[in-house]
Amino acid sequence: MKSPTLIFLMGPTACGKSALAMDMARRLPFEIVSVDSALIYKGMDIGTAKPTQAERDEIPHHLIDICDPKTPYSVADFCLDAKHIIDDIISRDKIPLLVGGTMMYFNALKNGLSCLPASSPIIRLGLEQQLHSEGLLALYQKLLTVDPIIAKKLHEHDTQRILRALEVYELTGTPLSEWQKNSDKKALNYDIRSFAVMPPERETLHQNIHARFDLMMSQGFMEEAQHLFNRGDLSEDLPSMRCVGYRQAWHYLSGEGDLLHMREGILAATRQLAKRQVTWLRKWADLSWFVPGAVESVLSNCNL
Repeated sequence: MKSPTLIFLMGPTACGKSALAMDMARRLPFEIVSVDSALIYKGMDIGTAKPTQAERDEIPHHLIDICDPKTPYSVADFCLDAKHIIDDIISRDKIPLLVGGTMMYFNALKNGLSCLPASSPIIRLGLEQQLHSEGLLALYQKLLTVDPIIAKKLHEHDTQRILRALEVYELTGTPLSEWQKNSDKKALNYDIRSFAVMPPERETLHQNIHARFDLMMSQGFMEEAQHLFNRGDLSEDLPSMRCVGYRQAWHYLSGEGDLLHMREGILAATRQLAKRQVTWLRKWADLSWFVPGAVESVLSNCNL
């Protein structure tokens, strides 16, 4: 029997992939599955450019607003949830359209996820204490020593993944890179067709990023960030508050710098994120590139 078809629609932030996905779903029986590590969080709507309620009423969207910002959500959690949703969509004779910019999620779905050891609260606490006393750079240097393969794949400011790699090593004595190489993986058994959206000029993408920030501010992003800051049960160390935009707003609300400093920080971080996303996509096998709005061209290449 022919394997069910999945469509991956990927691209850097502010490239126009969400609008393209909506146009695609108006023409064929798609349901959109969000592949975005920020859209999962409730109450983080403006800063994540979350689809509007009207768009979600028109076209079914999945994996949006599924957990509270204080709740960590792992790649494994995403894979489990996404697979259940994909199977459900297919069972109803619809087509899963996976849309987003969290490349790690896409990669885990396509290639499988290593069966890594569970987290250890005791070891994690010790590493967090080292983080506060010695700084992230010292921990990154340690990772370069015990697992240079993983360290060279990570940005030296990627706190979450540096801590996780060190945790796996301290817990098992085996580098994370070895776990990833030797672990059994379970990839999706589907016919995956991968597409990327990218404006023809990099400057256009940067202009889109600036325009999105201005729109975000006019829609009340600072009020949204203030509400999260005032909750009292969140911290800047949580994955949710490390999302681009929210991290810089948290620092501003903590008294670090002024609004202009925050603005420049958010724009710079967003451009850096887009650059990392494009770099990842350029390594993706069997990927077709399209300009924003090319709905007919994308659909014709889906071969559905």
